[in-house]
Amino acid sequence: MYTERVMDHFNCPRNMGEADGYNAEGTVGNAKCGDIMRMTMRIEEGVIKDVKFKTFGCGAAVATSSIATEMVMGKTVEEALALTNKAVVEALEGLPPQKIHCSVLAEEAVKAAIEDYNRKKP
Repeated sequence: MYTERVMDHFNCPRNMGEADGYNAEGTVGNAKCGDIMRMTMRIEEGVIKDVKFKTFGCGAAVATSSIATEMVMGKTVEEALALTNKAVVEALEGLPPQKIHCSVLAEEAVKAAIEDYNRKKP
């Protein structure tokens, strides 16, 4: 059902927790399935220096959160805003159709954190 890459990110999630000294945070959820994702980022001079996540949900939700953090780490805010759920699915080498919504949540969590950062900056 799940690819090896999905299982790897579920069993050994990367960047789990809270980013030290974060200045951006975004929380998104899907009421239908109960998944909740929270991403925190430390952004310096428009570059994501640290990003971490906390996810309450299924294995696919954890895996999509994990890979999304890897995909935006070190990127500019503009580059991170270009992240799509399709890119998340491709990076995981596929997801079952009924789990695609998890990749949408990962994209939304990244964008919510960046929107928070943009709201706060002077």
